[in-house]
Amino acid sequence: MNIKTIDASVLSRMFLAGAKNLEAKKEWINELNVFPVPDGDTGTNMTMTIMSAAAEVSALTDPDMETLAKAISSGSLRGARGNSGVILSQLLRGFTKSVKKAKELDALAVAAAMDRAVETAYKAVMKPKEGTILTVAREAALKAAEIAPEAEELQPFFEEVFAHAEATLAKTPEMLPVLKEAGVVDSGGQGLLEVLRGAIDGFLGKEVDYSDFEKTAGPAVTKISPQAEADIKFGYCTEFIILLDKTLPIEEEHKFKEFLTSIGDSIVLVADDEIVKVHVHTNHPGQAIERALTYGALSRMKIDNMREEHQEKLIKDAEKLAKQQAEEEKKQEPAKEVGFIAVSAGDGLTDIFKELGVDYLIEGGQTMNPSTEDMLNAIDKVNAKAIYILPNNKNIILAANQARDLTEDKKIIVVPTKTVPQGVTALISYVPEKSLEENTEEMTEAIARVKTGQITYAVRDTRIEDNEIHEGDIMGIGDKGILAVGSGKEKVAEDTVAAMMTDDAEVISVYYGADASEEKAEELAATLEEKYPDCEVEVNYGGQPIYYYIISVE
Repeated sequence: MNIKTIDASVLSRMFLAGAKNLEAKKEWINELNVFPVPDGDTGTNMTMTIMSAAAEVSALTDPDMETLAKAISSGSLRGARGNSGVILSQLLRGFTKSVKKAKELDALAVAAAMDRAVETAYKAVMKPKEGTILTVAREAALKAAEIAPEAEELQPFFEEVFAHAEATLAKTPEMLPVLKEAGVVDSGGQGLLEVLRGAIDGFLGKEVDYSDFEKTAGPAVTKISPQAEADIKFGYCTEFIILLDKTLPIEEEHKFKEFLTSIGDSIVLVADDEIVKVHVHTNHPGQAIERALTYGALSRMKIDNMREEHQEKLIKDAEKLAKQQAEEEKKQEPAKEVGFIAVSAGDGLTDIFKELGVDYLIEGGQTMNPSTEDMLNAIDKVNAKAIYILPNNKNIILAANQARDLTEDKKIIVVPTKTVPQGVTALISYVPEKSLEENTEEMTEAIARVKTGQITYAVRDTRIEDNEIHEGDIMGIGDKGILAVGSGKEKVAEDTVAAMMTDDAEVISVYYGADASEEKAEELAATLEEKYPDCEVEVNYGGQPIYYYIISVE
């Protein structure tokens, strides 16, 4: 292939192919995680991040480089989940910033964009480590810069850069001892490699099925039975988004809804200041589209013949619409001085955070890291001038920081809580009479005194920190690694507490999960009280998945 440059059309194809390849490999990438815990983590987080951008890109029609760059950057930033997802979004952000003004890209332009990508991603990480996705990205960029001046054709240029990235990934176990001990390469680096592999496939014109993008980004699909098909009154499921020329008055919104009612049913119409989402079943989709065009341009247009295709999209129900309207009304109230957002997994933990004054709970945690978009939505719903965010998981802090940096109308303070007990301690340490700066300092100091152990089970055989771990073993995972391994939940919990205990410890808090009983939790607490008579032992229902117990010592 004697190709020396690529345009926006080719870059779009390459990006979508890279996203598709990552999506196909996500479960395999998940299995590369060092800790053999039953969670989604790297592959899932990176896939959900890039699929958010892929949905934006696949909605474009004949984009130029600037439009494509905006879709990739905005989609990935808002969809970023977990540390690996945030880093991937920053790589994409840096790359697109470099290319957005270009019409075509040669090897030198691609190399420059890769360098900008790495620079942007490194700035987003407080303490970059060697042997991670950052290392793979940096080495690929260095190789690109080295060979670009002599590269006349893009195919050998891409292939040589990829080969160097692949060789770098193979060396990651030598850079991070924990990878070598577990016998795996870095999962984030592997994810990046799959994006690059897919992008090259896209460049070469290999067939890639993009049909799953919309399924991934949209709601679930319900199959229609033959009987239901025969009973369908309106045959076309019609969906689109109106990009409003100006804000739609409530009276006009009602008129539009009445018009849609006159030509169909199953109507959902959700409006905000900039867009209107429309769903209608009708026999005349053209009439709905013509009326919509009087309000602005259309995007994400989709018309399904339900009789032929036997499927339709599930729509948001009336309760969600009512909730949105209630939230809008709440925004009209005067803003309070300080609000709180926390990430929580488990109904018991959610109740605890509510009792401690949290305004908005984001469902998530180790098994599902909330995205930057989730954080931004939460910020939008808390009517306060300043908002503290408690991520309560080390893999969510970067997404919280990214949401903070994208917020302009409110002061956002991210307290870097890495566990639920740290989040509880941070809230207890907050004093309303003190300034934001004083509270931030004292909350940060308080969480540093909290040690956390989490009791779960191993999903595969591995070796970590001289611990031989077998599938089904119970593990106690501390702030910096494995604290205990055994066969009994309560015994491992005792050993985990013993590993965390210090002479000045005063409080032991036990949060029992969805798969642990109150009776066993109370027995564990009694054992700990007897063993550590100088400590107060508290037992709370957490209801968290995956972890039988979350235990803190402070």
